[in-house]
Amino acid sequence: MDDKKSTFDKFVEDLQQEIINQELNEFNEYIVELFHNPKNWGKPKEFTISSSLTGSCNDTLDFFLTIEDDIITKANFVTDGCGATVAAASQTTILIEGNDIEFASNLTPRDIDEALHGLPEDHKHCAILAIKTLKKTLLDYTNNNKKGK
Repeated sequence: MDDKKSTFDKFVEDLQQEIINQELNEFNEYIVELFHNPKNWGKPKEFTISSSLTGSCNDTLDFFLTIEDDIITKANFVTDGCGATVAAASQTTILIEGNDIEFASNLTPRDIDEALHGLPEDHKHCAILAIKTLKKTLLDYTNNNKKGK
């Protein structure tokens, strides 16, 4: 039984490495690392605002922001998208946490792309989806706060 398990474990390890090698042929190491180990993944129990968008590739992205005194103190996300969408969303949360709404509002898809050290041309839309979703979330937050005043 141990021999079968170790043979299976070896098969799984080899398969995982083959997948990673294929990903590294298309993406850089940083992007591959972020989509295998995304930062700020998951819907938190408490948050100030959330919004969702579906991109041109049919990936859906949800941001969950905790905002205190116009500072984004926590940013989380969930997506059903590809690895590049995971990496773009994760990178976006990394950039905005601890910064104010104005900073986050001024981010561009190019900022995300550069922070990721370059998405392949056919995945640039993932950075666009991240920024569009972020801006929708911030607009929803601003509109909700205006109504309350």
